[in-house]
Amino acid sequence: MAGLQGSGKSTWVGEHLAGTHTVVSKDHWPNARRREARQRRVVAELLAEGRGVVVDNTHPTPADRAPLVAAARAAGVPVRAVWLDTPLAVCVIRNDARAGRLRVPPAGLYGTAARFVPPAVGEGFDRVDVVRSG
Repeated sequence: MAGLQGSGKSTWVGEHLAGTHTVVSKDHWPNARRREARQRRVVAELLAEGRGVVVDNTHPTPADRAPLVAAARAAGVPVRAVWLDTPLAVCVIRNDARAGRLRVPPAGLYGTAARFVPPAVGEGFDRVDVVRSG
């Protein structure tokens, strides 16, 4: 998954992939140290078990996505990116409606938007699906 905070990634995953894939997200471990390393380890373990995995995080840059693409390739499984292409203004409204820890500080949302690069097949994905929302 790739997309801004509030783009609808978790909702889309719940509707389309949660029944067939194990959902991994750093949001599942809000207080854990080294969440990125933990995510990589969990994904590698699940892939080694032959399980389908969906990683539900923002993944704003090719560098952020590269370790997951590499893990899938190492496991010999196809790798697909699903980009939730939702306008920033919609993400801001959705984020503002969130409560507590679910709400991302505005600086985090705008920072992600400033560095977001849409996923591309050239990064090693077998396919990139774009879901326009908003």
